[in-house]
Amino acid sequence: MAVPRHVAIIMDGNGRWAKKRALPREAGHTMGAKNVEKIAEAADNLGIEYITYYAFSTENWERPQKEVDKLMALLSDYMKTSIKKTTKNNIRVRVIGDISRLSQKLQKDILNLEDASSKNTGLKMQLAINYGGRDEIVRAVNKAYDEMDSEGKPFRITQETISSYLDTKDIPDPDLLIRTGGEMRLSNFLMWQLSYAELYFTDRMWPEFSKEDLKEAIDVYEKRDRRYGGLKE
Repeated sequence: MAVPRHVAIIMDGNGRWAKKRALPREAGHTMGAKNVEKIAEAADNLGIEYITYYAFSTENWERPQKEVDKLMALLSDYMKTSIKKTTKNNIRVRVIGDISRLSQKLQKDILNLEDASSKNTGLKMQLAINYGGRDEIVRAVNKAYDEMDSEGKPFRITQETISSYLDTKDIPDPDLLIRTGGEMRLSNFLMWQLSYAELYFTDRMWPEFSKEDLKEAIDVYEKRDRRYGGLKE
């Protein structure tokens, strides 16, 4: 079975899931947060090594303030309650994105979880928070420029240069992208890293996306012919 090494997930449909049930959008986000651990555990059992969730984008700040506040509270709660769970399940958690815009409390919660899970050797789970693919590339180029300029080195950008300064520099590119909720776009997620990933879209809303749905996505992935722009004889 050709299980993807790295699966990236755009967790879409929380608000619509709640609306169909006459619930506030915040209820959908709460249920969606609970599904993160379930799918991570299922991914680990299937032999997936890395999973990256799109938790909060650089564009999500434009949502109503009440919803943003709820999302920030959910993220903070997740960081604190996940320390025991990640230890039990041997999951290492890292956050990618520009966390400098987040509250000092949330930044501290993130660092605590990263530190507590840093020695875990099982599934590597990335949470993209205040993350945007274009923003990541701009930050990578600026970091490369600042370092090379400070060392007086000639400045020449290559693909390898950019890759080495991305938030995901120590993580293999995703093999499979899953987007729930029925939309068919990347929404500024891992724009550099998804260049040759297989894409899988499902109408399932994120709170109802199950381990069976994950297995179905992998079954589809296994049937794909990945040529990376080349040809196979």
